[in-house]
Amino acid sequence: MSYISDWRNLFTNWKRDLIAGVTVGIVALPLALGFAITTGAPASAGLTTAIIAGFIAALFGGSNFQVSGPTGAMTVVLVPIVARYGIGALPALGITAGLIIIALSVFRLGRYIDRVPLAVMEGFTLGIALIIALQQIPLVFDVPKADGSHTVSVAIATLQRALNEPIHWSSLALAAATVTLKRSWPRMKQALKIKFHIPASALAVVVISLFAHFANVDVQRIGDLPRSLSLDFHFSIPDIPLVQFLYAAAVIAALGAIESLLSARVADSLAHKQAHMYMSQEETRHQPNKELFGQGLATIASAGLGGLPATGAIARTSVNVHAGARSRLAAMIHAIFLLLIVLFFAPVISQIPTAVLAGVLLGTSLRIANIRSVKEALQTTRSQRLVYVATALAVLFIDLIWGVVIGLVIDYITKRTSQQTR
Repeated sequence: MSYISDWRNLFTNWKRDLIAGVTVGIVALPLALGFAITTGAPASAGLTTAIIAGFIAALFGGSNFQVSGPTGAMTVVLVPIVARYGIGALPALGITAGLIIIALSVFRLGRYIDRVPLAVMEGFTLGIALIIALQQIPLVFDVPKADGSHTVSVAIATLQRALNEPIHWSSLALAAATVTLKRSWPRMKQALKIKFHIPASALAVVVISLFAHFANVDVQRIGDLPRSLSLDFHFSIPDIPLVQFLYAAAVIAALGAIESLLSARVADSLAHKQAHMYMSQEETRHQPNKELFGQGLATIASAGLGGLPATGAIARTSVNVHAGARSRLAAMIHAIFLLLIVLFFAPVISQIPTAVLAGVLLGTSLRIANIRSVKEALQTTRSQRLVYVATALAVLFIDLIWGVVIGLVIDYITKRTSQQTR
């Protein structure tokens, strides 16, 4: 893999990449914190993941626009793993998963993963959005999460517990206000004729957190964050049966590969539309095997140094492209920006209410699983609708990997049946 050509012109458009990197860094901050807390890890683990994995994946990956870090999809996989084996199992599982992803790259399997049918990927994304929303119930109601490892059953039990106790109206109100401001900001911005870009997530976090602070609202907050980035290597062999360990690592690796290549495909499409006047189609096209190699390295480094397994992040990648990124330097700047936040603003971040982060993630889920997008996905052939719905339901009620497998099997059967009836 030659990286000389990728790095040769790294600083050619540094001004555009600087603006894009800072913009996506502002968007990534609340998401990184929220996904870590949802997983059951310290908030600092989310920042560590975004910084370390974000930089390494950008440097060694196969996309000029991909932004990597903790994601909702990876959270969906990690929550049951942490519930079953504990947070201490993640370093070994993450490192093993990273090695598996690198092996996929070495054996050049990226192009096959890259060809997963669109209906499967859309159903996969819808299922993830629904699960992310369900995972926010403990933070929204400010109650402990119920025991268990299956998202739907845990969400139902947690909601029952919340309704059987005095409702924490302040936490509920902050989450609702965050979602409302996040979703209404584009229309407000247009009405106010604001020309410069202010990310909705960042605005919602700042405004609602300031209100909570000055109104002295009694809610749970993130708490103390380290004012440095610990780079101590963490590794211990967890007490997990080998078969279960390998299966968990394989699930993390499969998700890391699938979501990263899906995100890279989205980046290609967006970048080609945004930058077609400045860049050739070859410059905007990702290299799947190189992307897997970079993501594998990023996950190993992140998991070993106190973070979480990482993947390419579709939402942050989209922001990166729309903000004018021209090279992988933008994603690297996003990581450096977050590092500066950790070094100089940790005490401020520690005061953000966890309900506000839950509101940000709920807003993200609603954007992915909005009625318009679902209707558009359903406006296709009967067989593709079946694939889409079956994949989403399987992801929601079984798990992500089985969801993809079931979607692929149904897609294969429907296509074979269609060919035989012609």
